[in-house]
Amino acid sequence: MGNVYNWQLGRQMEYPYEEAHPERQFAFVFNINRCIGCQTCTMACKSTWTFSRGQEHMWWNNVETKPYGGYPHFWDQKILMLLQKANPDGQIWNARQRNESAPYGVFEGKTVFEAVSARTDQEIDTPSDIPQENSGRVLGYLPADEDWDAPNLYEDTARRPSEQYQQWGGEGASLPAHNIWFFHLQRICNHCTYPACLAACPRQAIYKRPEDGVVLIDQSRCRGYRKCVEACPYKKSIYRGTTRTSEKCVACFPRLEGKDAVVTPDGVPIETRCMSACVGKIRMQGLVKIGKDGQWAKDPNNPIYYMVKEEKIALPLYPQFGTEPNGFYIPPRWVPISYLNQMFGPGAEAAIDAYVCPSRKMLGLLQLFRVTRTIIFRFKLIEGQKTGEFEVMLPSGKKKTLEIFNDTIIGYDARDREIVQLTIEEPVFERSKEHYNSI
Repeated sequence: MGNVYNWQLGRQMEYPYEEAHPERQFAFVFNINRCIGCQTCTMACKSTWTFSRGQEHMWWNNVETKPYGGYPHFWDQKILMLLQKANPDGQIWNARQRNESAPYGVFEGKTVFEAVSARTDQEIDTPSDIPQENSGRVLGYLPADEDWDAPNLYEDTARRPSEQYQQWGGEGASLPAHNIWFFHLQRICNHCTYPACLAACPRQAIYKRPEDGVVLIDQSRCRGYRKCVEACPYKKSIYRGTTRTSEKCVACFPRLEGKDAVVTPDGVPIETRCMSACVGKIRMQGLVKIGKDGQWAKDPNNPIYYMVKEEKIALPLYPQFGTEPNGFYIPPRWVPISYLNQMFGPGAEAAIDAYVCPSRKMLGLLQLFRVTRTIIFRFKLIEGQKTGEFEVMLPSGKKKTLEIFNDTIIGYDARDREIVQLTIEEPVFERSKEHYNSI
């Protein structure tokens, strides 16, 4: 094991390979608050990549209902229990040690790479009977065949009501917190900086592309040992029985390369199929610059960088796993903070506050989600007139004044050409008397 720096954990960690980073990194932000669970993204991916024989159970993109749902079933609960077993009551964050290189504080627990040496052969006594297999390099488990059934298990299922609510003594559902809650979690491969699938593969069939950090599986080298399936804590590497190889999300890399001539004849990078099909406008993806030190190069005009590094409104999914995922989420505002802290780390409350009462620039950036299929590499805000203000109650209990300005937000493509321009307030157009009513 070597040592690498994981900025999401705020410390050095063990990893089987030495530091190696791409020129740019494919990354994305999902705004959970906007998702309606329509599964359009799921079917867009399915109809493009996994419609063939042997891929019936493959859902590279899926939308699952939390806290109960998951694909494969209960994937996160199982890996969290394995980590707890390997490091009892030690999976904690020290959020007081926050700084620029440790924006969420320091994780003092063990990652899936570090916990593998701490585990024992004792069986975990759980109802789901989690297998105790591991690759030797990464703590993980191999899902059973039945775990790949029903990708939308427990869809739209709320958490069990509180005792107070059951007795009809509560106030019902109201923001900022509901008595009954659930939310949709949108998932694709995180194309991690330190992929567990890559670390576990004995054939070295998995690699990160140096130009964009996309994690791919070389099908000519893969022999279907399923070590990647076992190791990936997010379970986004999936075995295909007809070819006896593993497959996973490829980030629609022809689109990232600008080689989808039908959609972009001018050759600029465009969003993946799941992103461009999103009905709720919850998704934004991009490519962030990577510095010589392996960290994100400072680029506050890049939408992804601004949300993750400047505003810290978007957080990684289970950063404590240690893979440094490049998928980020704006947490749902109606979910208990304790649950969100487990899923997104200790920055959840501050991220929700930043979303409920966004800064002037952030409010403008939120308008750019899914307004164009072309990847936005740079954005700019042109200030407009103030149109109103009102007081908002933050989930943290604080009150804050939100000022609204009719600013103009502009997005630019990879060639720094303007591709979209819109205002905060949607303009109103009145029909002329000639076409006043179509009936």
